[in-house]
Amino acid sequence: MRGALIVFEGLDRSGKSTQCLKLVEALNSKGITSMSMRFPDRSTTVGKVINDYLAFGVELSDEAVHLIFSANRWELASKIKKLLNEGTTVIVDRYSYSGVAYSAAKKGMDMKWCKNPEIGLPKPDLVVYLQIGTEELAKRGGYGAERYENVLFLEGVRENYSTLMDASWLVILESFIFVT
Repeated sequence: MRGALIVFEGLDRSGKSTQCLKLVEALNSKGITSMSMRFPDRSTTVGKVINDYLAFGVELSDEAVHLIFSANRWELASKIKKLLNEGTTVIVDRYSYSGVAYSAAKKGMDMKWCKNPEIGLPKPDLVVYLQIGTEELAKRGGYGAERYENVLFLEGVRENYSTLMDASWLVILESFIFVT
């Protein structure tokens, strides 16, 4: 039986990583083989370039950055497909939707253009969006340490997520997020 691809999306520091790990633990405890992945995956060759960019170590054009983030997902696409076909449920902390929402929030970046490099990646069976206010995010530990962690920019990202969402997404409101 094929595993499920479950993607957690949301703004920086919304609790995606915590909820992904909790879901993996819960599924594994029920005998459902599962594992987590996160994007960007900073351990890969492309991921190391992304890490340098996010930590303000290197400057790149917005288009190049978007394509590099997409390439990071493509680096692991065959691994995701293999795991799913072997019956493993893959829980992903950020995926294509983040790439599009964040890139399209930059001045001059077109959402349609941002979607194109994502075509052909494994499609999620479920997208869980953690909705939380930017003011609340700014109160969380470590906020502001990376390039995109500023309230004004994240408001644009939030608007883009709203555009990308469809009726199949599970939206979990801030008051229901159990981050520990």
